Amino acid sequence: MRPIDEHFPFVPVEEEGRLHDPVLRELFVERVFCLRRWRSLVARGLGRRQLIEFHTDHKLLILAHGRRHNDALGRLVASAAEQPIRAVYDEYFRLFSAALAERTTVRKHTDVLLHMVGYFKQQLSPDEKRELVEVVEQYRRRLVPLVVPLTLVRHYVRKYDVGYLARQVYLSPHPVELMLRNHV
Repeated sequence: MRPIDEHFPFVPVEEEGRLHDPVLRELFVERVFCLRRWRSLVARGLGRRQLIEFHTDHKLLILAHGRRHNDALGRLVASAAEQPIRAVYDEYFRLFSAALAERTTVRKHTDVLLHMVGYFKQQLSPDEKRELVEVVEQYRRRLVPLVVPLTLVRHYVRKYDVGYLARQVYLSPHPVELMLRNHV
């Protein structure tokens, strides 16, 4: 463990030279914005309902980092009423930070994208569904960057007013101006 990690274990730290790697840069910036959202949540006071909302908003982002942490966080939130709230928040943040430290992969992103396709079952025309699945497949084959299927999903979320997906941090984990999901 690096000395800085001992003093600030949950603060994202990355060596400057490694930030030239677009994947590492995206993960680092994502962790910074997640930490900011977490600190805002805690500053408003600890509550079970607020934690459930935070978890719901970050569910697909966590899933993109791995099912193991997603499942563990889900169980923790589900059992939050049985434990002291401070302990739940501490454990949630520890697991949340561990989840975000895991690298996302094309396969994990593809799973999340296909999961989101399921939320449009009733709304998408056959042609729209075919187009969306084709774009996800192009991403899976690394022919287009992640921003391409995400842009189409965001379009359908707005067009069909899919509330659950509209609140997902996964669709916009950081400012679009950073253009972090534009690499293949």
